[in-house]
Amino acid sequence: MPETATPPGIDIRFLDTVEEVHRASEVLAEVWGGDRGGMPPNLLRALAHAGNYAVGLYDEERMVGASVAFFAEPAARSMHSHITGVLPDHQSQGLGRVLKRHQQEWALARGVGHITWTFDPLVARNAHFNLRVLGTRVTEYLVNHYGPMDDGVNRGDETDRIMVSWALAAPPVPTPEDERVVASVEIPHDIEILRRETPVDAAVWRAHVREQLVGHLAEGLVIGGFDDARGYLLVPGR
Repeated sequence: MPETATPPGIDIRFLDTVEEVHRASEVLAEVWGGDRGGMPPNLLRALAHAGNYAVGLYDEERMVGASVAFFAEPAARSMHSHITGVLPDHQSQGLGRVLKRHQQEWALARGVGHITWTFDPLVARNAHFNLRVLGTRVTEYLVNHYGPMDDGVNRGDETDRIMVSWALAAPPVPTPEDERVVASVEIPHDIEILRRETPVDAAVWRAHVREQLVGHLAEGLVIGGFDDARGYLLVPGR
């Protein structure tokens, strides 16, 4: 993962107190449009107390982000990153990368070799970050994975997700060379705007991208990377 300097005044702290846990839950609820059920304080407290990864991202003394991950089965040497969010006024400042670097170091120190997580395949900035910046490997396309969700981000949409796996000690998976690319699947530049302004168009994009990707995967192709102009790049499976 490319080295990223932590901006001045930014700090990552473990959620050790009830007050910190409640604030982290509030921050994540704000990021997800008011959904206080996404990471309730009691569950967050239990995960943190059991030794899982639970941190707050601070700008001076103000918590501006949070991240929560939990361990998979012991033999897998894996951890699943369930939720990570940064408040809107602190987004696009490289803080997501700072959080991921901290998560990577914490996991490696505990013998964890891989971190998995899911993301919405229609969100271009997340596809770019996960596949181009971090160099994760796509492992699954999950149709309506969480079912209906009532937060301000996902309300009214189906919850298709792409599962990725990040090999913490391995080089990033490179974007495939053009000669390896068999097909590509375009996604909208900004699905969040479409959801707010033209939700019918957003639903059309969801169905189109699902149909294309599920179809290509059924043919034996795999998602080998992401290109900002072309979208998901499909390559022959191994």
